[in-house]
Amino acid sequence: MKLARRSASLAFCSIIGLSATCLLSAPVAFAQESASETVIKGTANGKDITVRLPDPEKQLPLDELRKFTEVFGRIREAYVEEVDDTTLLESAIKGMLSGLDPHSAYLEPQAFEELEESTSGEFGGLGIEVGMEDGFIKVISPIDDTPAQKAGVQAGDMIIKLGDQPVKGMDLEEAINLMRGKPGSVLKLTIVRDSQSAPIEIDVERDIIKVASVKSRLLEPGYAYIRLTQFQAETGREFVRSIGKLEKENGGILDGIIVDLRNNPGGVLQAAVEAADALLDEGLIVYTEGRIQSSKLRFSAQPGDESHGAPVVVLINGGSASASEILAGALQDHSRAVIMGTKSFGKGSVQTVVPLDETHAIKLTTARYFTPSGRSIQAKGIRPDIDVKQARLTEVDNTPFFTEADLSGHLENDEEDGTALPPAARDELVARDFQLRSGLNLLKGMAIMANKKVVTE
Repeated sequence: MKLARRSASLAFCSIIGLSATCLLSAPVAFAQESASETVIKGTANGKDITVRLPDPEKQLPLDELRKFTEVFGRIREAYVEEVDDTTLLESAIKGMLSGLDPHSAYLEPQAFEELEESTSGEFGGLGIEVGMEDGFIKVISPIDDTPAQKAGVQAGDMIIKLGDQPVKGMDLEEAINLMRGKPGSVLKLTIVRDSQSAPIEIDVERDIIKVASVKSRLLEPGYAYIRLTQFQAETGREFVRSIGKLEKENGGILDGIIVDLRNNPGGVLQAAVEAADALLDEGLIVYTEGRIQSSKLRFSAQPGDESHGAPVVVLINGGSASASEILAGALQDHSRAVIMGTKSFGKGSVQTVVPLDETHAIKLTTARYFTPSGRSIQAKGIRPDIDVKQARLTEVDNTPFFTEADLSGHLENDEEDGTALPPAARDELVARDFQLRSGLNLLKGMAIMANKKVVTE
């Protein structure tokens, strides 16, 4: 399999589990890469001397430091209960990071361990990707085939209570710890789905979450469906293998491929790059920009299209985030796919995990990523080329029309009727999913027009 070029060796990974979607990199040393200083040159006792004075604007603010030490001292002396210095200092570190943005955080031993587990594709919990919004837990997306998804949790749900405990006032880590638990135990989620409706309660049974990141099938002869539930370390390679398997099953090159990224919360950046590279023959896939040199990366496609130029439709929605948006944005900018569905989540920042010791780390936002055309999707998302909202399908009239064949004495036609739909086209997946059906119909139209163009030429 071809591997996309990148301008640095920094490997990215992502947290997938009960926490905010993010992109993570390997440990980076945060040495100051440039410093502003005042240089004074002169002579003394006949010798040239150079004095370097730090820029006053770069010095630590003494008034704020005095304020910090005063608050620290007052808490130690006057708080209703005794608090040790270590607890106070760790709380200060948490406050520094949580005040920056929703994705920067201080990772204590349990959170650090859970982060490492989450990228393996197997972890304990409910199976939802969450973030903080207005003091409540917002569901970015439920992960396919997990307890949360089976119980009916939906992208966009606001969780206001976990069991009997109100979420308001909790930080994300506290909420995650409450959602995790012994497999088989049940957690009641109190959810607000519509601001005009009353809260609803959903019981979710915790389980070991094993996520298959790639699911594929032929919807009908010539038309493939590939569902990417999240981006794990092997997802890019599995995506390429799925295309080859479906071509073999089809008996030749596919007429079209639907790539379903709906409710895909993101994941390993390299996997998203590999998936884009599989469908692109050349060109930039994604680049990142930050203040430090190590956060500036570029990923480009290698020659070769694994799908042999088959038309592609990509399905997205509000639960498509991070690495999903990288894939959709790259294919959209290169006009390689038609993006269909609703606007994506809009998570366009990069988080770097910096270990502090064997058990502690910080997760710090260090860069923004951009699509090949230079678009930042941060807080904006990917807008689909064709906006298609999900809808419930109801057949209003399935009574067959009276036709020529019903007339007594009609002339016979010995040619085989080629209009009947193959069984796969009437399967339950396409029948109940309006966005998927719309994507399939679009692919068929593209294939028809492509064949007409070949005939006229």
